[in-house]
Amino acid sequence: MKKVFLLVLTLLLNISFLYAQNSSVDISKNEIERFVHVLASDSLQGRKIFTPGIQKAANLISTEFEKIGLKKWDNLDSYYQAFNLQTIEPKKIDVLWNGNKISKDNILELSVQKKIHWRDNQKLQVDKIANVQEFKEHFRSYLNSEKDRLVWIDENLKKIFFNLKGYFSGQPGFSNKPNVVFVLAKNPPKKFNIQIENKVIKQKTANLVGYLPGTEKPDEYVIFSSHYDHLGIDTSLEGDQIYNGANDDASGTAAVMALAKYFKKQGGNARSLIFVTFTGEEEGGYGSKYFSRQLDPEKIVAMFNIEMIGTPAKWGENTAYITGFNKSSFGKILQKNLQSSDFSFHPDPYPNQHLFYRSDNATLARLGVPAHTISTAKMKNEPHYHKVSDEINTVDFDNMAQIIKAIAISSRSIISGEDTPSRVAPTSLR
Repeated sequence: MKKVFLLVLTLLLNISFLYAQNSSVDISKNEIERFVHVLASDSLQGRKIFTPGIQKAANLISTEFEKIGLKKWDNLDSYYQAFNLQTIEPKKIDVLWNGNKISKDNILELSVQKKIHWRDNQKLQVDKIANVQEFKEHFRSYLNSEKDRLVWIDENLKKIFFNLKGYFSGQPGFSNKPNVVFVLAKNPPKKFNIQIENKVIKQKTANLVGYLPGTEKPDEYVIFSSHYDHLGIDTSLEGDQIYNGANDDASGTAAVMALAKYFKKQGGNARSLIFVTFTGEEEGGYGSKYFSRQLDPEKIVAMFNIEMIGTPAKWGENTAYITGFNKSSFGKILQKNLQSSDFSFHPDPYPNQHLFYRSDNATLARLGVPAHTISTAKMKNEPHYHKVSDEINTVDFDNMAQIIKAIAISSRSIISGEDTPSRVAPTSLR
């Protein structure tokens, strides 16, 4: 009987402790709602990179970081981690392909170089995409290519090619990015002569970064991140033309602000905490790519990337999922820390969507960091994804506040140094 009494007492104490944990997490729904309202307002014009709208968003985030009291990162004199990207305006495109001239409409270059001149007698990697399956398997490697590549796409894939060209034409890149040229043609190349000249335009953009130094392990970092850019304005649309991006990803950015405020108030974090909002995610993850180059990945213990948490997950309220769940022990640690609570994290239910590779966590994950995205987006039927209808009125702020509280609670043992997630194996990123 005594043993039973002690067991019941222990359970009651544990439940009381968990309740106290939940009740002590001061995440203001009103503050979250206020921030999303401003970030997703029409006045910011969709927060597209290089526009006045995204500059207004950056100023807003910088002001919030200052109010919270975050420290400047890495000897920066502000919260802006500025860097340059380059875009191109093609001036000349001449492509001879097996002796025939190819229309410039059938050429897509992912490059920021002034000149390209390739001949078939050069040592150049030439890849061939002859069917949809090959395209799915290999295309992502071209976006992260480390060397020049010429890619032939069979003309039977015309629809895929022109969708691709519409999306990537005019997108920015780093100055040291290799040249990748796609050619849509009937046959693979036996002979080719490619001459391209571009006008290169340099433009400045910035991530916003603040941090809280650790008390015991200051050289070990835990990152909380989101992206603050979106798709801008589409003047070809009738009626509403602004992609407000309330869910994508004003919701995630509001979460980063709320978590920064919470952990600053809590104090005593053993590991250092970095709070970063990335630019250029919608254009190819340029902000996170630049950010990752400024850090030693071995010092990053975990990354909580927060993307699209403004709508309930497929399981309903008080749930969310973690991308790449099986690639490290990150998810299991979070689940453990939420035991006996009303909230649950699940593995990504959309593995065929490859979400682990499609957000700002991917760059650091490729370097071995247990970097994962937390989301609730129903990717099979999210009605407002990348549409002008992604407005404030689609966001469930009550549920969103619970998600942010769950992130705060589930991250505690990592922040305190009690738990360290296993690293992501390079072989899992192929």
